[in-house]
Amino acid sequence: MVEVTVTPQSSLADRPVQVQVRGLSPSQLITLRASLTDEQGQCFQSRTFFRADAGGEVDPSRHPALGGSYSGVWPMGVFWFLQPDTLFRRLVKRDVAGSPYLVRLEVFDGVRLVTGPQDQPLASCEAERWYVGPGVQRVPIREGRVRGALFLPPGPGPFPGVIDLFGGAGGLIEFRAGLLASRGFAVLALAFFAYDDLPRTLAQLDLEYFEEAAELLLRHPKVRGPGLGVVGVSKGAEVALAMATFLPQVVATVWINGTAFLHGNPLVYKDLRIPPIPYYTERVLFTEVGAMDNSAIFADPRDPAYSSSAIPVEKIRGKVLFVVGENDRSFNSKLFAELAMARMPPESGRVLSYPGAGHLIEPPGSPLCSISSIRGTPRPVVWGGEAQAHAKAQDHSWQEIVKFLEVHLGPAASMKL
Repeated sequence: MVEVTVTPQSSLADRPVQVQVRGLSPSQLITLRASLTDEQGQCFQSRTFFRADAGGEVDPSRHPALGGSYSGVWPMGVFWFLQPDTLFRRLVKRDVAGSPYLVRLEVFDGVRLVTGPQDQPLASCEAERWYVGPGVQRVPIREGRVRGALFLPPGPGPFPGVIDLFGGAGGLIEFRAGLLASRGFAVLALAFFAYDDLPRTLAQLDLEYFEEAAELLLRHPKVRGPGLGVVGVSKGAEVALAMATFLPQVVATVWINGTAFLHGNPLVYKDLRIPPIPYYTERVLFTEVGAMDNSAIFADPRDPAYSSSAIPVEKIRGKVLFVVGENDRSFNSKLFAELAMARMPPESGRVLSYPGAGHLIEPPGSPLCSISSIRGTPRPVVWGGEAQAHAKAQDHSWQEIVKFLEVHLGPAASMKL
C-alpha cells in the first residue's frame, strides 16, 4: 500500500515540513506532484521525478530529485519550486487570516510529464500552509489617513512593532506581515496608494503619512516602544530608507532590493522636498516572451547631476539590513546598497548579497517569480532570479531578517505551528 505524508500536516508557510513516500517497490521510479489553487483560481504545481530506495521509500530530504521542477536534494523542493500553469502569475496569498493554501501531493508510477483526470495516483494527501499562526488577530486599520491591516500575536504583549511595505504595484499585501506576527511581532501591513480611499497612483511620497502610521502603531497598547522596525521591498525599501533617515521612531530597517535615491516621485516632508531622478522609459527592453526589462530605465545614480535626489542616509541613527539579489533585473540593488553604506556610519548597516537571487526576495515558501504582470504596466515585468539560488536566498535572508528585528527591537514570542 503506497502512502504519502506531510509532517506536520498543518504548518506555517515559512516553516519546513517533512514529505515521505512509503510502500513503493525498491528502485521504483515515481512522479511526485504538488499542486494548489490560489484565490484567483490559478493553479500552481511542481512535478518531480524520484527513484525509491531499497526500502521502497522516497524522502526529498535524503533522496535527490532526478529531474522535473528541480534536481538534487531539496527537503522543501516540492513546495519551493511550484510554477504557475498560466505564465506570468505570482503566488500571493490574499486572504491571509481566513484560510490556508491547501497543497495536494500525489504520487504517480513512472515519469509522468503530464497527468490528466484519467491518471489515478498511487497515493495522495493534503497539507495546509498557513500565513498566520493560531490566535494571530487581523485588525483592519482606517484611522486618520492611515490604511492597512494590523496583525497582533496572541497574548497581552507588549510586542515589538514593525511596519511592512511592498512596492510599486500599490494595494495592500499582507502575507509577510502575517508570518512576522506569527513570530511574535505586532505588524502593520501598510498601504500607501491604490487601496481604499488612498490616491490611485503614486504622485509623491508624503513622509508625514508614514510618520502618522508609525505614531499610530506605537500608541497601540500591545506595542512595545520606544522604537519600531520597518521592512520594505522595492519602492517600499526606498520608503523604508527615507523613514529610517527622517523618523527617530524607526530604529531597525530591512531594505530588500530597493534604491537609495528618489525615483519617479519626489519625497515631501514638512518643508523638505527631495526631487526624483526621472525614469528613462524609452530605454525599456522587451524580452523574447514580450515582458518588460526595466533595468536600463534607471539613470546612473553616481552622476553628480542627481546628487540632490539622494536620500541623506548619513542622518540614520538606527540600524539597516540591506538584502540584495544580485540577479535583480528591476534595478541594480547591489549598487544602491553599496552607495548607501558608503554614506552611513560603518556600524549602522550590513549587506546580505545573494548571487543568482532576483528582485522579489520573499519569505521561504514563496516560489521564485521571475516575471509577472502587475497593476499599472501594459506588459509583464522581468524581476530576475534563478530558481535554486533564489530559494536559498529566501530561506537564509528570512532567518536573518527575523534575527535582526529581534536583536534591535527586543525578543518576540515565536509560534510552533
